[in-house]
Amino acid sequence: MTSRGFGSYSEILLDHFENPRNVGDVESPDAVGRAGNPACGDTVVLSLRVSEGRIRQARFRASGCSAAIAGASMTTVLLTGLTVERAAELTDQDVAVALGGLPPAKVHCSVLAEEAIRSALDDLAARSRTKR
Repeated sequence: MTSRGFGSYSEILLDHFENPRNVGDVESPDAVGRAGNPACGDTVVLSLRVSEGRIRQARFRASGCSAAIAGASMTTVLLTGLTVERAAELTDQDVAVALGGLPPAKVHCSVLAEEAIRSALDDLAARSRTKR
């Protein structure tokens, strides 16, 4: 853990905050998920490209604290290449562990990531139903 003015954040979390991966929007996404925490103002928008039942591309836009941004970045890394079924099994705890842990006051940031995943997968399912 580090003390560079960011409390007890891990080096992994700080790296994803300072150098976020997959920022932006997927062009013509197959799914978009949104999540927000009204208490702190953090928001995440997750867009996905899916083909043959596998997430081929995941991108995000986030506003909020460093843990929320890092969590969204890590979420895209974790999702890319997964089957939709496996992506549905990802939890906030998986995101927190991948970030090297979160201080108790920031656990809501990994919950935000899980909510964005659920929202995107719900959107994917809804779009799939309308294509039939």
